[in-house]
Amino acid sequence: MTSDRKIKANRVNAQISTGPKTYQGRARSAKNAFRHGLSLPIQSDQALCEEVQALARQIAGRDANAHIEILARQVAEAQIDLRRVRSARHQLLSDALANPHYESRADTRAKIRVIKQRLTPKLADIPLPAFIEKYLITTQEGPAQFATILSEETKQLLAIGRYERRALSRRKFAIRALDEAWRHR
Repeated sequence: MTSDRKIKANRVNAQISTGPKTYQGRARSAKNAFRHGLSLPIQSDQALCEEVQALARQIAGRDANAHIEILARQVAEAQIDLRRVRSARHQLLSDALANPHYESRADTRAKIRVIKQRLTPKLADIPLPAFIEKYLITTQEGPAQFATILSEETKQLLAIGRYERRALSRRKFAIRALDEAWRHR
């Protein structure tokens, strides 16, 4: 049986553990649904199911038997899944590129450090040099921004790449099985 002291300690800990506090932590946790959305089966989304059905009918043809229709559906599911993964990668990169204030996490931490130093009472009266003001409000542009985005989003891009490889593999084996069924028909 759990003691009253342990129950009280658990309640205090539960009040403290309420999720991420910082902007970056909240932004990262907000991506959880997006990140895990790619692993959901196509059957969980009605709109995708209808696309799969339409594509499977095109792949199988009019006079297909039940076995070929099943194999065509597997090919269609893999193809729709592949399109969904590639769309997610495109969305990730286009959102980051469209953000004019995108900067690396290291730059953000450095800017926060400078601002915190400026907020200390003994430094508050000292005017900021022009280069620090410029440093605090500038962001990268062009190829440098693109390189920063790629380096910062590498973890997400690698995860998306794993989903893409899985979808490509599923499509390849489904096409092989469908070709084999057509040959034996």
